[in-house]
Amino acid sequence: MASEQMDDMLTVTEVARLLRVHPNTLRRWSNEGRIGAYRISPRGDRRFRREEIARFLAELNNHRGNWREA
Repeated sequence: MASEQMDDMLTVTEVARLLRVHPNTLRRWSNEGRIGAYRISPRGDRRFRREEIARFLAELNNHRGNWREA
């Protein structure tokens, strides 16, 4: 991945803090396909695109808003 593309990527720890969930919850969501992740390095470290996280948050907020209106 080029360095400018990596600038748009977030680590598991960064995204977990943003979403206020445990890193293992984020990993599970990634494994389940709820949120997209890219595997990098031989260890399989995950990186998340900023745009994907923003979309996930918007979708989550939309669902919460619908629940509150019901």
